[in-house]
Amino acid sequence: MVRDRPMAAFALVGAVLTTALTVPAPTPARAAPAICQNPSDPGEVNTETPWHQRWLAPQRVWPFSTGARVRVAVIDSGTDSSHPQMAGRVTTGFDALRGAPGGDVDCVSHGTAVASIIAAGRQEGVGFYGLAPDATIVPIRVSERNANEGADAGGDTVTGAVFARAIRQAVDDGADVINMSVTLYYPDPDVEQAVRYAVEQDVVLVAAAGNQHQDGARPDPVPYPAAFDGVIGVGAIDQNGARIRQSQIGPYVDIVAPGGAVVAATRLVGHSVWDGTSFATPMVSATAALIRSAEPNLSAKEVTSRLLATADPARGDASRGYGSGVVNPYRAVTERLTTGAPVAQPPLPDVPYDAAAAARAERWAVFGRLALWIGLALATLAVVVAALAVLLPRGRRTRWRPTRPAAPPAAGPEIDEPEEHFFRVPSSMPRG
Repeated sequence: MVRDRPMAAFALVGAVLTTALTVPAPTPARAAPAICQNPSDPGEVNTETPWHQRWLAPQRVWPFSTGARVRVAVIDSGTDSSHPQMAGRVTTGFDALRGAPGGDVDCVSHGTAVASIIAAGRQEGVGFYGLAPDATIVPIRVSERNANEGADAGGDTVTGAVFARAIRQAVDDGADVINMSVTLYYPDPDVEQAVRYAVEQDVVLVAAAGNQHQDGARPDPVPYPAAFDGVIGVGAIDQNGARIRQSQIGPYVDIVAPGGAVVAATRLVGHSVWDGTSFATPMVSATAALIRSAEPNLSAKEVTSRLLATADPARGDASRGYGSGVVNPYRAVTERLTTGAPVAQPPLPDVPYDAAAAARAERWAVFGRLALWIGLALATLAVVVAALAVLLPRGRRTRWRPTRPAAPPAAGPEIDEPEEHFFRVPSSMPRG
C-alpha cells in the first residue's frame, strides 16, 4: 500500500502478501549487496499457473508478438538480474539514487516483481511467466524501501528530483515504454517537465493510479505521474473482475488490469503474491511493448489509443474506477483502429436484485434440504422394514432359539450284496 510522504516524496505502490507456496527455492540465496540496508527474503517457487495469466492468456498473442526489440524501462526499486527467469533480459540500467550505473540491484523485490510481470521467461516446473518475454528491461533504481515499511525502516527512497532524473535517463537509454509503479501525491514540476520530455520523444508512459482509495469518506488524492497528460493511468481488478478495494477512482484511471493477489518474482529466486495497482501497471506496459514490437511504426499516441479502444468491458465505467475497461493483449495486438476516435465499451450490466425472487430461492433451498433429510430417513426406514420382513418369520419358526446346521451322514465302506438267482421249473418236467 502507498504511504503518504512529504510534498515531493514518493512511495512504491503495492504491498507484499505472504502466502504458503509449496516448492522450495531451488538454489540458495546469495548475500544482499552492500547497498541494501534491509533486504527482503527471496520467495518460494510457484508451480501453478496464476489466475491473471489464465485471464490474459498471453500465449494467444505470442504468434504475433513477444515484445522483441522493445526496451521497457522500469522505474522502481531496481530489478534483480540474477533471478533465473530474468537472466539475460535485464540491462545494467541506472541507479538514480546514486547517479551511477547499477539499476540491476533490488533490495526489496518490488521492482523485480514489476519487471517480471513484463518479461519473465518460461522455466520448467514454474507456472509464472511474463506477458512479453522477449522485451528488454531497463531498470532505473529510485528506491530501496517497500511501501508497507515505515519511514524509519531505513533505506533511501525517491524524491521529485530523483524521479525526474530517472524518467530522463530512461528516455536517453532508448526506452520505448516506461513503467512507473510509483506515486507522488503532489504535482512536482520537475517530474512534469520530465514527463513532457518523454512524451516529446514518443515514449509510451504507464503509471499506477495509486492505492489510497478513501471508500467515500473523502475524495481520493490525485496520483502523479498518472494524472499528467500523456500518461496512461492504471487501476487494478481482482480475479472476479471487480476493482480491488484500494485501487483509486478518478479521471486519471484510463484502464484497469489484474492487480489483486497476482503472482510475480522476488529478488534472487522464487515468487510471492502481490496486491495493488503497482502490479496491474506492468501488465499494461507489457501490452504496450507487444504492440510496439508488432508495429514499430505506430506512435506512442497511437499505441495508447489502441490500448484503450481494445479494452474489454469491465464491471463498471470510468466513474467507478474502471476507465475504458480491462486490458486485452490479444485484441490490442491483432485489431486495427479505424479513423474514428476510440470508443470505450459500455460496462457490463449489473444483475438486478429481486427481493421476492431471492426469498423464493431461499425457501426452495430450505425445502430442498428438508426433502433430502426426509428422503434419507425414508430410505433408512425401508431398509429396516425389509430386514425385519426377512428375520421375523425365521425367528418364529426357530422360536428365537439359535440353530445349528445338521451334521451330514457318516460315510462308510461299501458292502457288496450277494446276488440272488431265481429260476422257474418248467411245467412239463416231472415232479418228483
